[in-house]
Amino acid sequence: MILVVGGAGYIGSHLVKELVKSHKVLVLDNLSTGHQEAIDEKVIFIHGELGDQQLLNEIFSTFSIQAVMHFAANSLVGESVINPQKYYMNNVVATLSLLNTMIKHKVKNCIFSSTAATYGISNSQLIDEAVPTWPINPYGRSKLMIEQILSDYAQAYDLHYVILRYFNAAGAYTTGEIGESHHPESHLIPIILQHLAGSREKVFIYGDDYDTPDGTCIRDFIHVMDLATAHIIALESLLNGKNKAAIYNLGNGTGYSVKEVIKTCEKIAQSKCNFEIAQRRAGDPAILVASAKKIQQELGWKAEKDLESIIESAWKWHKHQKY
Repeated sequence: MILVVGGAGYIGSHLVKELVKSHKVLVLDNLSTGHQEAIDEKVIFIHGELGDQQLLNEIFSTFSIQAVMHFAANSLVGESVINPQKYYMNNVVATLSLLNTMIKHKVKNCIFSSTAATYGISNSQLIDEAVPTWPINPYGRSKLMIEQILSDYAQAYDLHYVILRYFNAAGAYTTGEIGESHHPESHLIPIILQHLAGSREKVFIYGDDYDTPDGTCIRDFIHVMDLATAHIIALESLLNGKNKAAIYNLGNGTGYSVKEVIKTCEKIAQSKCNFEIAQRRAGDPAILVASAKKIQQELGWKAEKDLESIIESAWKWHKHQKY
């Protein structure tokens, strides 16, 4: 059985939809940002806190867990600056409870959901795993701390892990039955689509004076189902002994500017976007694009879906939502 922590959240729920096709799945989620209705009906679901040591011991004592996939984290950069305690308690302290319980119950395999925020502001236009990690906010630092803890635990306790650093996850499940829903929403594509679906008055572009072709930030967008596939491939690499300790970027390797994303959303939704230029946000790098060559070479994974496919799937879901 695979334990998916945070399996009711955006990325976790999409992963679970695929994972149940090949494994028995147990989801632990506190539903603070996740949605119970997004959980596949084949899944055993436990509503609870990651930091609840007694609950974790009960789960690992009751079920035969082969591996843990860890998605449970607070992930709002701005909030992490205002309330770092929340991020260090949930993202670091609660994760330590999980890892310590795994060691106690001799569960060796962990897939950790990390982030491009661990790199901070990089001078590299194409970021590979060798680029130095200098996170500039508590969210990024909390993720990097767990990466470092995993490395230490691997050496001390023979824990096996794969760390996956996402760039900009977007899109929805193929059927449109689940999609990206955050409260409040902070991601570019769903914000634009909410506006085009009639639930937002306008879209703000934070800075149009960057050193990019159209002056707006460039980002690497990856379809959530490509992410799900990468997680399953990484899991199998742990279960079959191919990997014991690895870090991989997950991205398309292609960057799109904010204005390009808006134009593509307009094309898919067949509607015009009303946007307004606002001040730059502190810490926003001009360009953030992944090199995912390492995981392609080592595990054979490559993102399959382009920006249009990402937005088409997201629009299929968004246009039927009641905000």
